Amino acid sequence: MKRVLALAVTATLALAGAACTSESDGGAASGKKITIGYMAWDEAIAASHLWQHILEEKGYQVQLKNLEAGLVYGGLASGDIDLFLDGWLPQTHASYLEKYGDKLEKLGVWHDDASLSIAVPKYVEGVDSLDDLAAKAGTFGGQLIGIEPGAGLTKATQEKVIPSYGLDGAMKLKTSSTPAMLAALDGAIADKKPIAVTLWHPHWAYAKYELKDLADPKGTLGQAEQINTFARKGFGKDFPEATAMLKKFKMDGPQLASLEDLMFNTHKGDEEKAVEEWLKANPDYAKTLA
Repeated sequence: MKRVLALAVTATLALAGAACTSESDGGAASGKKITIGYMAWDEAIAASHLWQHILEEKGYQVQLKNLEAGLVYGGLASGDIDLFLDGWLPQTHASYLEKYGDKLEKLGVWHDDASLSIAVPKYVEGVDSLDDLAAKAGTFGGQLIGIEPGAGLTKATQEKVIPSYGLDGAMKLKTSSTPAMLAALDGAIADKKPIAVTLWHPHWAYAKYELKDLADPKGTLGQAEQINTFARKGFGKDFPEATAMLKKFKMDGPQLASLEDLMFNTHKGDEEKAVEEWLKANPDYAKTLA
């Protein structure tokens, strides 16, 4: 009986030791799960799928959740979402940070040359500035084609661009989704028709189409911004290895553009294949995160 009890105690201790394995010793393999929230901006989609792949290679179980920006920040604050890779500062997401900032962990800036814009195809003549839109509203059917209602870009367009440039009553912002906006842009360019859309840098559309950003002399869309990685409170303590990697995360314009081109053009609908091909073409990239 003593021998049986001794074996039972030994087995229990072994199981307890396995259950307490730290993340740095392979905690990923012990079933730790990470939920990444993302909004439907293309750099957010690209970065989220890239990190899903990287973390799963380390043994983590990663779930992606596509939500509007406000819901992502709310999810981080409540702890329902662990990670968000597309926080725009200091302007676009300022209101979310004011509301939820004390409940988040900022892990770092991974792209530092982002900006918001209103863009038209280059073939559109006589419209080079937001100042030109009011007089040319009929050219665009009185519509400015936008993205998701909850996006910071939508808020800036509604609250700053439209009133500042006298567009109330002249042009209406049509909100829908980023894919719908891009489909409208693609269709208009195919037919050589005028269209004005809310857009941003970095975005693969600037490589695929000949576009021009309308000048914003009143500065309603702000200046260059930084794209940040945010996590829920306690993430760094719970996932020290992943946090260390995320703090090293950097992508310049050409790197991000090439990943987006693979994801949204070459391998549209197969994000995993796009990520695998991109990492294969950039074999040293993962080493920068180690």
